This record gives sequence, C-alpha cells and structure tokens, in this order.
Amino acid sequence: MKQYKIAVAGTGYVGLVAGVCFAERGHDVICVDVDEKKVELMKSGVSPIYEQDLEELMQKNYKEGRLNYTTDYKTAYKQADAIFIGVGTPEQPDGSANLSYVATVSRQIAENIEKDCLVVVKSTVPIGTNDKVEQFIKDSLVNDIKVEVASNPEFLAQGTAVRDTLEAKRIIIGTESKEAEKMLMEIYEPFHLPIVSVDRRSAEMIKYASNDFLALKISYMNDIANLCELVGANIEDVAKGMSYDPRIGSNFLKAGIGYGGSCFPKDTKALKYIARQYGYELKTVEAAVDVNAEQKTKLYKKACDRLITFNGLKVAVLGLAFKPGTDDLREAPSLDNIELLLKQGAMIYAYDPVAVENFKKKYPEQITYVEKPEEAIQDANVCFIFTEWKEIRAIQPKKYKDLMKTPLVYDGRNMYDLKEMKEAGVEYYSIGR
Repeated sequence: MKQYKIAVAGTGYVGLVAGVCFAERGHDVICVDVDEKKVELMKSGVSPIYEQDLEELMQKNYKEGRLNYTTDYKTAYKQADAIFIGVGTPEQPDGSANLSYVATVSRQIAENIEKDCLVVVKSTVPIGTNDKVEQFIKDSLVNDIKVEVASNPEFLAQGTAVRDTLEAKRIIIGTESKEAEKMLMEIYEPFHLPIVSVDRRSAEMIKYASNDFLALKISYMNDIANLCELVGANIEDVAKGMSYDPRIGSNFLKAGIGYGGSCFPKDTKALKYIARQYGYELKTVEAAVDVNAEQKTKLYKKACDRLITFNGLKVAVLGLAFKPGTDDLREAPSLDNIELLLKQGAMIYAYDPVAVENFKKKYPEQITYVEKPEEAIQDANVCFIFTEWKEIRAIQPKKYKDLMKTPLVYDGRNMYDLKEMKEAGVEYYSIGR
C-alpha cells in the first residue's frame, strides 16, 4: 500500500476520528487544532471527546509514530499530500450552515501549501460548497501549484464512531478528476471497504439525503407511536411487525422522545434551508423537524396533566446525553425538559455516567448531580428517563417502588416492560404503549 502524508484540520468528532483511523490504517497523520491545551492533552494520550476505543488507538498510533498533533498549521499543510477538512459547520439561526471555519482553514491551506495537494472536505457542507472551496483556494494561492478539492462526507454515529469508520458500510468520494479519484481510492485502499465514487455535488447530497432519511424514519415512528397511544396499539409490536419487511428494515424503528446530537437536527434544518434557497419546499423533511420538536417534551406534558405542580418536588433525571455511548449534549431532549422543570421550581437530581461534566457547563449550580442512579431516585416524587444507558436499564422495577417517595416514572426510551412495572407497583408512562 502507498503511505500518504495526511493533515487533518479540526479535532472534533469528525476530524479526530478520521485522523486516528487513517493512522491506524498505516498513513502518516498530523491533526491540526488551534487550541494548544487540547493539542497537549491529545499528545498525552487523552481524548477531548468521549468515544469508545478512541483513546487506545490514539495512544497506540502516537507511540508508533504514525500520529501527531500540532497547532502549527503552516508546517502541517506545507508537507501534506492530502489535507482533510473536518471542522465544525454549526447551525445558524435561520437553519443554514456556518461555513466560517471551513473558509478559515481553506485560506490557511492556500497560503501555506508548497506542493501539489488534494484538499478533502469531510465536514457536512451545503451542496456546491466544494466548488466554492476549490475556487476560494485557487484565488488565494501563494505558490504556483496544482490544488484539487474532493468531497468525502463521514457517516459515523457518536458512540460507535471508530467502528463506523474502520468498518464502514461504504466510503463516499466525490471528485471532478481521475487524478483526485485515484488518490482518494489509494488513501482508502487499506480500509478494504466498498467505495462509491460520484461527482462532488452528488457526494454532498448523499450525506444530507442519508441523514435526513434516518431522521424521517425516527419522526415517522414517533408519530405512529403517538397514534398507537390513542387507538390502544403497542408501538413495539407494530415496529416488530414492520421490521420483517426487507423494504423497511429493522433499524431506526424505535419510538422515543425524539432525535438529538450533532447531525440529524442540524442536517434536517440545513437541507430544508437549501431547498428553500432554490424555491423548493421539502415537505417530508419539514414534517420530520416539526414532529421531533414536539416529541421532545411529550413526557413533560404528560406529567403536567398528572401533577398540579413541580414546585418543591424532587425530580430524578436519568440520562443527560442525547444517546448512550457519548457525552454529547447537542439537541439532547434532557435540555428542553430540564429547562421547563427548573422554571416550574423542581429540585432536580441528575445522573449520567459520562455527560455530567458537560452538563455542569450549562447548569453548574441549579442541579444536584449524583454518581449513581439510585441516589437520584431516592425519595423522588417523579422520575424522567431520557437516555437508555445500561446503568439505568440495570435498575429493577421494584427499586423505583422501594426508593421513590411516589413511584411515578416517565420513560422516554421505553426501557421497561409494562407488565413488570405494573406488578412492581410503579405508575409508569412511556411512548406509544
């Protein structure tokens, strides 16, 4: 295999995971970040994000000399055969993607590369952005060299990002020349994975279309779950019956209190915005966004129907992260619900195995954080479950009855069997059952 010198701009979920996995597959990788403390942390073998298997691979590849970290982007870009852009493209108030970080890196690349180079955009960007990035770099070039830009969107899920990269179902590459296609093919050759090669705009669209389709499935199942409650059906039985149809599949059929994270909320709104820029209305995506927004506080509204007030009540919150396996809080249902509960005067005791430190940045004093889920439910008047961590799943139904002042549980992830909770003497509310 051919070993390439690869620079990766950005060390968040996209950039750091990509860089570590390229090193694991034998390339010479340097990850670039502006934060000196973060760089020193990574050099010491500590990951700035919680992600399964990431720290072990960071330490292994750093020790073996294939992986390094730096704030010196000038040297990193100067020596690179390929530069992967993995910086954030956060959502703006109107739903569009903020491309300022991509623009900053593009300018730095243009001003510092000294040999022919392939620039690869891994960040999720609106359709047509790669064209603009290429033109922007060419307009800003200092040296007389050849630069091409390719699209290579990521399809990792937080919590399983390393596995999703090393064992991806497919690699999408979008190029406008045979040379760029050949180089990206060679970079990914040691991964031994299926590669789908398309033009740049199609690659950009594949990313949005894939994520938004999955968001659609989640919102559809939540919509059906809400109807199940009204007509007396069980959403889990419905999902099981649907899953045997190969045209539907079994993934993303689980009803709950909505999707969160860094991808689905941002990408659905971004594609909706892009469509409107072209005078087109994506009605299905707009519906998914609307359903998800309402779903997040569905259990809170159920609890409001049951209780006269939350003022002065001890409320247990089990799970803060938007899903298990990550400490990411972006668009997590816990945020919407806790804000409402605090406004009502609730005394919140919260448990999460990994996301507490991140949550403390938002609520340093208003919430009592506990180390065990049992501490949260001890003498609680009501309990909300927002994340299906195994530590929470391990709590037996009888524990709620024994420990809580009032065994009143609102489960946004359908973790418990209805019959078992009833037999244990727990007043239990879930989604679509």
